[in-house]
Amino acid sequence: MNTSHSRSLSPSDSAKPWWSFGMVWMIISGPAVVVVAAFVTLYLAITIPDPVLPTEVLNPRNAIENQTKLDEAMAPAMQARNHAATGVVPHKQDKK
Repeated sequence: MNTSHSRSLSPSDSAKPWWSFGMVWMIISGPAVVVVAAFVTLYLAITIPDPVLPTEVLNPRNAIENQTKLDEAMAPAMQARNHAATGVVPHKQDKK
């Protein structure tokens, strides 16, 4: 008869309200912290908006020059993408 380790619920344990148990508050606190963090993030997003960065130069004459620079900068990436897709190694072209 090992009665020292067995524990039965006493009438006082079952009469306790749900909010008196610590485990309940530990379970509730996780989602509550997430909701508070979401409202803090929303507040920060509304009060401190990110600035809009210009994607084109205001002078239209420089837009063509900038597009050619962008095309030249993207050339190695395009060659690598094409090589990965087709398996054909691109030939080097000499600049004159």
